[in-house]
Formats: sequence, structure tokens, C-alpha cells
Amino acid sequence: MDEKILNQLSIELGKRLKQKKLSVTCAESCTGGWIAKAITDIAGSSAYFNRGFVTYSNDAKHEMLGVSLESLKQFGAVSEQIVKEMAEGALKIAKADFSVSVSGIAGPDGGSEEKPTGTVWVGFAFYIDGSIQTVTYRQHFMGDRDAVRLQAVIFSLKTLLDKIIKN
Repeated sequence: MDEKILNQLSIELGKRLKQKKLSVTCAESCTGGWIAKAITDIAGSSAYFNRGFVTYSNDAKHEMLGVSLESLKQFGAVSEQIVKEMAEGALKIAKADFSVSVSGIAGPDGGSEEKPTGTVWVGFAFYIDGSIQTVTYRQHFMGDRDAVRLQAVIFSLKTLLDKIIKN
């Protein structure tokens, strides 16, 4: 059932982007490229998806997206600041119209009292009047590693459709 929802969201996102002649990119950590896979599962996605970034390590976030080492040290990889920097970096580097970034603790290990397993930050960046605007969301998903990751992908695509890319 979830794969069907994922496919429907990807088809709708593709239609909307194609119709508006817009593009999207993604910067993924805990989802490991699943958002890019969902988008590119749709035939013709090259019309609106040029590239994505899987930046699982802090070094990758810094080297590929320009995430500040100071921010990583101060806030940790699973934080609002980091998904903001990831989304903005991906947007600039990919020269896309929209970007989505994800960083979280999918489990089963790695959680803490402050950031329990299932904590996922999602960021979206886009241009308004030539300036980058960023929106972030903190989510807490339940279930095992696969369930947390899938929910993060679905949330990302659904939010792109419902809140970020207006009709």
C-alpha cells in the first residue's frame, strides 16, 4: 500500500513540475537516496530532476553541499540548521527551482532523550523574488528503520505537493 502511495505522489509531483516547467533536487541523509529513487521511478522524470545528493556522513554534507562544519559541531547532523543548509546547498548546486533535504535517526540505534529514534528533520528551499526561502519541519515517525525512512520519503513528497509547490 505504501509503495502505491509513493508512486502516486511521485506521478503527481512530476505532472505538476512538468506543467510548470520547474525542477526539483534532493539532499538525503537517513533516506539514503529513496526520495531520488521515488522521483526517478517515473518515466520522463529527467524533464524535472537533474541530480540528487546522498550525504550520509558529515564530511559528505560539508564537501558536497557546503554545510558548515561549525553548524554540524554545534547543532548535530539531525537538526533544523543542518537540513536548512543542506536544502540551500542542493538548490544552488543543482540549479533547481525546489529542493528537499532530510536528516534523521532511523534507528534502531543512535537515538537520545533529546533526539529519539524516529526524529527526522525535513527542509525545503526555493526562490521567491530571487532570494532563497527555506521551510523546515521536525517529525517523529514510529516503527522500525524501514518504516521511519518510508514515512520520511512520503512526508517529503506530500509536503512538496501540498505546501511548497503551489497549484
